[in-house]
Amino acid sequence: MKRRSLMNLAIVATLAAAFSTPSLAQPKDKVVLMLNWYVYSEHAPFFLGKEKGFYDAEGIDLEIQEGRGSGVTVQAVAAGSATFGYVDVPTMIKAASKGAPVRAVGVALQVSPMSAMGFADKNIKTAKDIVGKTVAMTPGDSLSQIWPLFLKKTGLQEGQFKTGSGDAQTKLNAVINGQADLLLGYVMDQNIKLQDATKKPVQVVRFADYGVNLISSGIVANKDTLASKGDLVKRFMRASTRSLEEAEKNPEAAVDATLKAQPKSGQRDTMLVGLKLTTDLYHTDETKSQRPFRVSMKNVNDSLDMLVQYGGMDVATRGKAEDYVTLDYLP
Repeated sequence: MKRRSLMNLAIVATLAAAFSTPSLAQPKDKVVLMLNWYVYSEHAPFFLGKEKGFYDAEGIDLEIQEGRGSGVTVQAVAAGSATFGYVDVPTMIKAASKGAPVRAVGVALQVSPMSAMGFADKNIKTAKDIVGKTVAMTPGDSLSQIWPLFLKKTGLQEGQFKTGSGDAQTKLNAVINGQADLLLGYVMDQNIKLQDATKKPVQVVRFADYGVNLISSGIVANKDTLASKGDLVKRFMRASTRSLEEAEKNPEAAVDATLKAQPKSGQRDTMLVGLKLTTDLYHTDETKSQRPFRVSMKNVNDSLDMLVQYGGMDVATRGKAEDYVTLDYLP
């Protein structure tokens, strides 16, 4: 009898183990997150989340791939070669308005990083200090398209300053070599590149400080993914939300995780500055009590208005905020 009891206990234990361990044995979902550009400080939260196991805890095997511009990343998500994209959301909106099957599931940068910037010794602290200066810009990019609205908001006139044109690197070189006094760039990107190249302090004039606030980077997914893998999207956004929150609290660890994964992505001290400048953009006054990614739909609608008026978007395809951004997958 005692032997039979022991056998029964063994059977019960075996069955209990069989029914309690499948979730541990299940393979993780392979997920590709394609970034908007080469790795730099803005992307650090994702590397921190991967290192800390936030994605593993959600059953996700995350691969982070560098991008070559938001437009290219949006195309990759639309084609299904990347599961998610971290992109400039207005760029995605313009593609979606023309039929691309993509939608944003959260907006990380809710305050625009768009800025005019130059070395501190040029003494360009406010918009009015741009008068008499030379501005380097890239024709056709998002910054140059919104620049006329910045001029309108600040009262600046085209004839009050000179402009120079070139690609992203040409703009940087023009300021570094003294051919231009300032350039149009992102506060946590070109600002840091100027400092890394010269070790000189940079002064920034943010568009958002003058009422020109276009939403910026966020996570986008293919509409088919949203329809067929909604649980995966929720798990990914839960892990990503934790990643941004942790990076806000511990930027040093986020930068270290990035440099560990991508040693050539920047210099630690300026990457730390860049990340802190990035996390400052996570919330507007409307969303400061919310967790990351939970953008105000008023902010999205205001951005749509700016895209129609200044960004080349057809008013007939404008639609409404909810056509392009959903918060349904956020924790």
